[in-house]
Amino acid sequence: MVAYTGIQGQNILIVSSDPANPTEGQIWYNSTSNLLKGYANVVTNAWATGGNMGTARRNLGGAGTQTAGLIFGGFGPATSAATEEYNGTSWTSGGSLAAARDGVAGCGLQTAGLAIGGEETPGNTTATEEYDGTSWTSGGSLGTARRALAAAGIQTSALAFGGFTTTAVANTEEYDGTSWTTGGNLANARYALGGAGTQTAGLAFGGTPGSGTTAATELYNGTSWTSNPTGLNTSREGLAGAGIQTLALAFGGYTTTPVGSTESWNGSSWTSNPTGLATARNQVAGAGTQTSALAAGGNTPPVTNATEEWTGTAVAVRTITTS
Repeated sequence: MVAYTGIQGQNILIVSSDPANPTEGQIWYNSTSNLLKGYANVVTNAWATGGNMGTARRNLGGAGTQTAGLIFGGFGPATSAATEEYNGTSWTSGGSLAAARDGVAGCGLQTAGLAIGGEETPGNTTATEEYDGTSWTSGGSLGTARRALAAAGIQTSALAFGGFTTTAVANTEEYDGTSWTTGGNLANARYALGGAGTQTAGLAFGGTPGSGTTAATELYNGTSWTSNPTGLNTSREGLAGAGIQTLALAFGGYTTTPVGSTESWNGSSWTSNPTGLATARNQVAGAGTQTSALAAGGNTPPVTNATEEWTGTAVAVRTITTS
């Protein structure tokens, strides 16, 4: 006969209410609900339909989070100054930009956003505008007028990089809430690229040097850009980004046609998600984080007002089923 008396496992904590700050992998028994629970990764990795924008447009700027998003500018059917705010369910009109423009970059929060550069009639602009949750005011001017650039960071500590003047540029500029100063150039001049991160930990990916597309990914340390050995799995331009330098999301874009491709970045490589945006599009606005992102507008064609919400892998309390 086999003796089991010497076998001993881990004791399971018995509590009357779930722990306020559990750690990943922790297991406990809730004596109030009579349930065995644990704190573990929940993998969703999917887009869901959100509320439609009030005005369909492409080449617009985005900022904020999935539940407090901000979009502004763009084109469709004309160059726009319109601003809209998202509450996680629907869009409402905000204060208009002082100057209508498309190809504008955005970063920051819904209550502290930045609109950077872009194309006004009749050409590119150096204009920067700051949003306070109600209205836009003029900020410091970019050193280089350009459109189709990317941005990262917050209103008082932002990064603008790449873009188009009369050709693709590698220019990087840093904003302190008042003025722009020159930063280190991208290794790969390009426009219509994606961006994420902060001023001292930025991420640039995709875009076009002017002919074809690039998958190139670069990381910024506050002084200079370093090329990553591997780039996006799907080379494209006109894509959007969300997240930070070590946990980012790239979605949408254009190869030879608009795509819905979605890829997650872990700080060193990109992983393609099996399913992408329901509405394939380029020149799309993005906001949020790697696990909670927002995609708004873009070109399908035609221009679209579609909004989608991304839910990625997250750590959460799960009920453990036993039998």
